[in-house]
Amino acid sequence: MQQRVIISQDIEHDLAQAIAETENDRVFVLTDDITQQCCLPKVAVLFAKHNATTITIRHDDMNKTLATLADVWTALQRGGATRHSLLVNLGGGMVTDLGGFAAATFKRGINFINIPTTLLAMVDAAVGGKTGINFGGLKNEVGAFANARYVIVNTCFLDTLDTANLCSGYAEMLKHSLISNAQMWAEHVNFDILQPDLAELQRMVAASIAVKEHIVADDPHEHGIRKALNFGHTIGHALEEFSMQQPGGAVVSARLLPLARARTAPTKPTNQTPPGTLLHGYAVAFGLIGELYISARKAGFPTARLHQTARFIRENYGAVAFTCDDYPTLLNLMRHDKKNTSDTINFTLLHDIGDIRINQTATDEEIREALDFIREGY
Repeated sequence: MQQRVIISQDIEHDLAQAIAETENDRVFVLTDDITQQCCLPKVAVLFAKHNATTITIRHDDMNKTLATLADVWTALQRGGATRHSLLVNLGGGMVTDLGGFAAATFKRGINFINIPTTLLAMVDAAVGGKTGINFGGLKNEVGAFANARYVIVNTCFLDTLDTANLCSGYAEMLKHSLISNAQMWAEHVNFDILQPDLAELQRMVAASIAVKEHIVADDPHEHGIRKALNFGHTIGHALEEFSMQQPGGAVVSARLLPLARARTAPTKPTNQTPPGTLLHGYAVAFGLIGELYISARKAGFPTARLHQTARFIRENYGAVAFTCDDYPTLLNLMRHDKKNTSDTINFTLLHDIGDIRINQTATDEEIREALDFIREGY
């Protein structure tokens, strides 16, 4: 079943139509404790008309676990959900990942709709049919391919985000431009994400989603070209997982925003990022730097574009703090990546923007050089 992505200008109208066109005897809404407060009020009247049951879980990727998944299954069961019920996932990537997996497995599969409320979820997690949870200290270790009936994207929810979460989502957009075309990449590295024009951003979001949709349509189960979407993620996931393993979840980030610009960036009152937490998009941004470095070394990626991209990330994402003593741990995490065959660490590399090389490898020494470059070389 293919999913339909709606770039929405009227969230209530588009959601009402999607619910009406999706079989349901009962409607359930999955939120986390932040989106329940910040985002659910924007569509609460419509859900009230459907007598929807709200299921609320704790926010943060640390809670994307088997225990939380079981809580959602239990809430569906107690709420009388059947194989004909509908689950609406209203939230960021953690909610759409876990909610999609819950829907795909409850009663062997019920319909679900994704309404992403973060930029990261809009351009990445909510689109493409990947669902899952973290397990055994590894990100998205258990999951399934399952398409939402509809993904409804409306940037009206972005006014609930802080700057760090906007930057987090924007890293996936930057990845899409690197694997797509130079014109989009140039637009992305010249956009002011710290003080964004949300109307302009909605247009860019639609274009970014189109890149992912095109790739997913050609390769829904990641046997070939869909691996391009993993660019930046081999190193990025290792950094993110490394951060999750640190005491209290605080890790590697020296600062989430360069201090000079952070003073003038808009301040949001909700959905703030705890100091020291490495958001997924930040990990991907630093992963892009490392994998562009490997691309330049092994696949001929232009060094000028490497440095321009790295400079944009440095100016907008700050620096990530880890040492050479952490390299063995990071390499071990990369070896557990789902994209690997045996102990071979698998990369997607670029010869140039839009010129993709999937199923590439790098030696431990080359990866160490890339980690050096992330820390010191840009």
